[in-house]
Amino acid sequence: MKKSLIILIAAVLALAPGCDTFRKLAGRPTSEEIAEMKARIDSVEEARHQARIDSLRLVEKAMADSIAVLDSIKQINGTILNPSELGGLFTTKLDFRYYIVVGAFHSRTNAENLLTKVNGEGYTGTLISFRNGFNAVGICPTDMLQEAFNDLKKVKEEDFCPDDVWILVNE
Repeated sequence: MKKSLIILIAAVLALAPGCDTFRKLAGRPTSEEIAEMKARIDSVEEARHQARIDSLRLVEKAMADSIAVLDSIKQINGTILNPSELGGLFTTKLDFRYYIVVGAFHSRTNAENLLTKVNGEGYTGTLISFRNGFNAVGICPTDMLQEAFNDLKKVKEEDFCPDDVWILVNE
């Protein structure tokens, strides 16, 4: 009896096609389906990883570009100042991140006169008031540092532009 039971078990195992048949009968995924699911998961993870790498490369490029622009500004003896370095803004809010400042005066009348002059030259000027009492005239508003640098080079060629023109960084 023992021999016949062993022979029966051996025959069943020899004739059974494999674990996948039993998995399928039990409603479980087969080894092929498991491999496909793993491949899909790996593909999604690889895509996420590549997206993170691409994002980091974009940030790295933007930082390198900004550093290059800052070096270029330094080479033309340009200055970049934050409003906090001048006691903060008295003006409630500026709409852009960068302004080319072509003059700063204690006298508001002098600032308004320069504002009229730059507007007459085709620039759109903004009067910027600081808490330390200075009134500045900012032109060429932009949110891009590269554009501010290009504007600075252009403005330096204008007759109304003083030697001490600078870029205001509104943070």
